[in-house]
Amino acid sequence: MNTADLALFVRTADSGSISASARQLDISPAAASAALKRLEKQLGAALFIRSTRQLRLSAEGERFLHHCRQALQALDSGRAALSAHQGQIGGEMRLSVSSDLGRNLILPWLDELMQQHPRLSILLSIGDSLADFYLDRVDVAIRYGEPEDSSLVAFKIADVERILCASPDYLQRQGYPQTPEELRQHNCLLFRLNNQVYDRWVFSDAHGRYEVEVNSNRICNDGDVVRRWAVAGRGIAFKSQLDMAEDIRAGRVVPLLQGYQTDQTSLWLICPDRNQVSPGVLLLRDRLREKCATVLAGLA
Repeated sequence: MNTADLALFVRTADSGSISASARQLDISPAAASAALKRLEKQLGAALFIRSTRQLRLSAEGERFLHHCRQALQALDSGRAALSAHQGQIGGEMRLSVSSDLGRNLILPWLDELMQQHPRLSILLSIGDSLADFYLDRVDVAIRYGEPEDSSLVAFKIADVERILCASPDYLQRQGYPQTPEELRQHNCLLFRLNNQVYDRWVFSDAHGRYEVEVNSNRICNDGDVVRRWAVAGRGIAFKSQLDMAEDIRAGRVVPLLQGYQTDQTSLWLICPDRNQVSPGVLLLRDRLREKCATVLAGLA
């Protein structure tokens, strides 16, 4: 049984379209259709129910899909293990990273990793929405916050505090807030995810806990845009230390209310199951831990 036909079947099942899967694999729709029919003939079962408007999995196709994914993942793991045994890290890694962390820190780290391991290839997806490991065909996701799904394989990369900051230009014009309550008098740059706007910022000190509902004229669902607004002097941002590390070191933004503690989050590397934990993924995990520790130590 041709593994290329199996891969085509999985992509067609995920996309619901022979034409879309053919484009992804750079083959013609006619060749893709012929390959699926060949696979169905070998299996003696119709994997899809076809109509002029719709393509969907049959009951047999749904049962076969699970085993097909496992078989392809096992082959990928075997290739990775063989490369690792030969002293090489290789293969394709489908990686999903949040917006500002990906663009501003992880991109150059990936460049360095790939220069050291030229057989490694990266299929990178950058965005703040949570990745769907199966629909988005993602092997590894790097996200803030411990995953709630216990079936996922998760490795903690670092504990990270959130930090309040603004540009020197903004602070010169609008003044420095001295307490959390004074943030109500400032323009606070807000992040939105899945239709939720994060406009309640929490601080604490020896006297208690303070939850402030802040005001803003700028809201975005892309964390890197919020960072750029802060650097451009548009208001005050409340973001991860890692996201703002380079801007703090370069003096583009200034930390605020440092006498108050903020809620701590954590950065995780997440895989859908053990089959995706390849030598390349473990190398990426260790490299991220090393790099993040260096960045955070520099801020301290």
